[in-house]
Amino acid sequence: MRMMKYWLWGLVCGTSLMLGDVLATYQLNARSFAQSRNNGRPPTRTFDPASTESECTSRLLDLVFIIDSSRSIRPSDFEKVKTFLALMVDTLVVGTDATRLAVVNYASTVKIEFLLKDHFNKADMKKAISRIEPLAAGTMTGLAIETAVKEAFTEESGARPHSRNIAKVAIIVTDGRPQDHVEEISAAARAQGIEIYAIGVDRADMASLKQMASLPLEDHVFYVETYGVIEKLTSKFRETLCGMDPCSTGNDCEHICVNNVASYYCKCRTGYILNPDQRTCSLKQVKAVVADPCKCEARLAFQKQTQVSVQQLTAKLADVAGRIERLEETLGRV
Repeated sequence: MRMMKYWLWGLVCGTSLMLGDVLATYQLNARSFAQSRNNGRPPTRTFDPASTESECTSRLLDLVFIIDSSRSIRPSDFEKVKTFLALMVDTLVVGTDATRLAVVNYASTVKIEFLLKDHFNKADMKKAISRIEPLAAGTMTGLAIETAVKEAFTEESGARPHSRNIAKVAIIVTDGRPQDHVEEISAAARAQGIEIYAIGVDRADMASLKQMASLPLEDHVFYVETYGVIEKLTSKFRETLCGMDPCSTGNDCEHICVNNVASYYCKCRTGYILNPDQRTCSLKQVKAVVADPCKCEARLAFQKQTQVSVQQLTAKLADVAGRIERLEETLGRV
């Protein structure tokens, strides 16, 4: 009889130890859960990976550069013009079904260096640009524009049909005063849907630049004091021709900024929701559980495990107690 009581007491002690192990496991899991939540928090602010692209992706162009290489331009300055063209190529997405590029070189005569149909990758374009040589005398800007319209912007030369609504753009670079009439020729080009940008350098005649350029003039006429700084116009033209990514130029999204071509919108990371201000994010709220006010997943799991263990132990103890009572009754009758 005494042995049976000792056995029962040992079972109870063992049960207490097991519950202690379960509690220790719960505390460890709870700390691990809390730590993983803190470590898993996203940075305060990030940008969509696609928002920092430097290439022009929002607009396809049939683009023709018309460059002045008259004798007023020193060879070293003409090299800077070619560097500017190469940098512009780098900002564009070029190809058969992307932006196409041509170069018209002029002085007193006009030379088409390459057409829209000639090159469809950047390496070939930049190689062709590097081979361009100045033509020396004269500044026949009107003749150059007219030649570009008749020979460079045609479908035979690689321009896409007007039905495709692909922008046709001419960028003129000159440092002098035209020796022919540019106003009527430029107006005729614009009437055919060609958008004209005019870049004046050093002694360029501003009145002539305004006669050539499309409206509004403040967006289509540029001036730099020397060829040494013409490269700075690259970023300006990237913005003008392509549209800068608004996410890379500044936004107030707390988590993720998504480029929407002309604008942007904000998104939140997984597990967060966008607030009514459409800028900041808040952690998604979990539905309240009355039995678990702290909303701790580890504690919920522990409670369930403990309840099952207690129920199992209670059943076993009741069974053992019943056996002891029956054994005592049997021993009492002996």
